[in-house]
Amino acid sequence: MNEKILLVTGASSDVGFNLIKNINNKFDYIIAHHNSDNKNLNELKEKLGKKLILVKSNFNDEQDTYKLIDEINSIKKFPTHIVHLSAGKFENCKFSKLTWNKFQTDFNISFRSLVIILNSFLPIMAKNKYGKILVMLTSCTTNIPPKYLTSYVTSKYALLGLVKSLANEYSDKGIKINGISPSMIETKFLKNIPELLVQQNAMNSPTGSNLCVDDVIPMFEFLLSDKSNSITGQNIAITNGNII
Repeated sequence: MNEKILLVTGASSDVGFNLIKNINNKFDYIIAHHNSDNKNLNELKEKLGKKLILVKSNFNDEQDTYKLIDEINSIKKFPTHIVHLSAGKFENCKFSKLTWNKFQTDFNISFRSLVIILNSFLPIMAKNKYGKILVMLTSCTTNIPPKYLTSYVTSKYALLGLVKSLANEYSDKGIKINGISPSMIETKFLKNIPELLVQQNAMNSPTGSNLCVDDVIPMFEFLLSDKSNSITGQNIAITNGNII
């Protein structure tokens, strides 16, 4: 293995952007997936040059998801490391008002996309006997989930099942697959959640605040490094002081 290549899905998110900014010096190339143009990523591209490869894809569209694979194959930069952050809109809704379309959208964006990506690149990792995959989950998968987030929580549990199953299947191939489950993080991802709920969540935390991006980035850095070579199949909670 000559090059270390990181693929980040949902790279325009606050976590994705800050992760790339913090660890770009540890990789030869970073492929940053985004669904819409992002000023921060474009500015970072100007700074990092050829090292940062921006790829646009709408994961709610199956064919467009495959175009991401085609583009990566065309440049022959096959990921040795994958961080999957992509998720549908985070918003409160009673189950009685949810339609199957909402579930389908969440699964398309977060679950189907990862299945397609791993179908394409896990065989290459297995051949090379090396790979690291991190999946953003949620503390809802480690404790009692809150009300009115059924489609979001269900898609995250599906991802957890994928992490556990593939970690076992590829355990003898040098591939480490783990989930990271933070509690609420103060990011733009919360823009559709009532501010009162965000404040209440902070008040219920032992620290009196919600997590910030800098609280979770170190765990991503560690699990992407060779220092974590003995860890696989884990769902690692970052709970801001709460005991689970």
